[in-house]
Order: sequence, then C-alpha cells, then structure tokens
Amino acid sequence: MKRSSSPAKESATASFDASVQERVDWRVEMLARLRTLIEQADPEVVEEAKWKKPSQPEGVPVWSHNGIICTGETYKNAVKLTFAQGAAVDDPAGLFNSSLEGNVRRAIDFHEGDKVNEEALQALIRAAVALNSSRA
Repeated sequence: MKRSSSPAKESATASFDASVQERVDWRVEMLARLRTLIEQADPEVVEEAKWKKPSQPEGVPVWSHNGIICTGETYKNAVKLTFAQGAAVDDPAGLFNSSLEGNVRRAIDFHEGDKVNEEALQALIRAAVALNSSRA
C-alpha cells in the first residue's frame, strides 16, 4: 500500500494505527480486515487519516486513487465504509445498505458477526477506482 509521503500525513496514519491498537474490539478487527481487502483490490491505493474531531481524535481513514474511493468509520454498532461516488458505481451484489437516499455517496454498514463478501467488495473498490480514473 502506498501511504502519503509527507511527514505530517505519515504521522497522522501512525497516530491512527496506534489509537486503533489501544481499543481492539470487533469493530477494529473489521476495519483492519476491510483495510486489507482494499489494499488487495488496489495495490496503488493511498491511505490517509483526515478530519480529526473530538469524537475521532485519530481521524478518519480515507482511501484514495485519483480521488477518494471510500472512508472507514467505526460507530457503536457498525463499521461504515462510505464510497464517495458510490451512487455512480455498479453494485450487482447489493452490498450498499446505507446512505441509499443520497445522489452521490453510498455506504456499507458492517455489524458484529457479519460475513464480508470479499469478492464483491473488492469489485466495488476496483469499480470506484475505475470511475475516479475516468474522471481524472
């Protein structure tokens, strides 16, 4: 995985990783699994931690390739992958199950015990990268 090369961004990613390791539970494990699948789907993906706020002092992981692919956030009962241009991405497996009313974004909420359809998720990642690349 390519990570941003600036020292500030590397520090942000390291801070996120350290914070995540401090509160390991099913959500952290799920986000780590999703991160691996994203990296496998697009070896050129860039991950950064953005949008630090009191509720997420480590920031939100954001994966990009010619634009934002998706973000990953943990909530009390879910891990949410939000695809920046999800409404424009084909989802033949029907993974999108959240933020369906919007005109641009789409999301997938993963709950404790959910099985990840790895093949379909990686196809969505590749489709999002292709869409970003066609618009670049």
